[in-house]
Amino acid sequence: MHDERLAGFSRERLDGRPLPADLRVLLIAQWEGRTDLARLLDLDFFEPGEVHPLLDTSYLSEAERADPELRAVNAGAADMARHVRLVARGGKGWVGYWLHPDEPADRPWHLIALDTEFTFWGLAGSTLAEGAAAEQASYQDEPDERVAFARLATELAALGLPLGTQDYDALDDTAYTVDPGSLMEELVQAERVRRGLR
Repeated sequence: MHDERLAGFSRERLDGRPLPADLRVLLIAQWEGRTDLARLLDLDFFEPGEVHPLLDTSYLSEAERADPELRAVNAGAADMARHVRLVARGGKGWVGYWLHPDEPADRPWHLIALDTEFTFWGLAGSTLAEGAAAEQASYQDEPDERVAFARLATELAALGLPLGTQDYDALDDTAYTVDPGSLMEELVQAERVRRGLR
């Protein structure tokens, strides 16, 4: 029923890569109007045609878009968007996957988050659902995020979205091979040099 829509999401957001199982479940739940998973994980998936946040310059004035420094930043961000495959609004900005070609192919995709200041950070977990649950665990009434995460994992499993673990400390927290923040700085600096700004 949703195969065509899932394939379209994959093409637009992940360059045609297969959708992870948890992402499929979360997308279908959103498209069917189920708010239970979105409420627990604070995720709102992009609709077709929504501009990638790193490519969106609509908030800039004409003068800002013409500014050489901002043009270099925006060009670097556009290069960066090839590797930062954002799929949803959530948390402090947007979330998705870090798909740099130098990252190991024999492990689940790294999770990544981006805020409106172009700050990147990793999410613990080997699936988007785990990463979002880990982030949400710190916003629960339960002060111990380990207990809060276990409770969220139980609720998600009851809704048909089991996580790989209920143990917060067992979440994959492998470091990036290529650091997104450093790469963004390099790309922007390369654009500055190319444009004669530095």
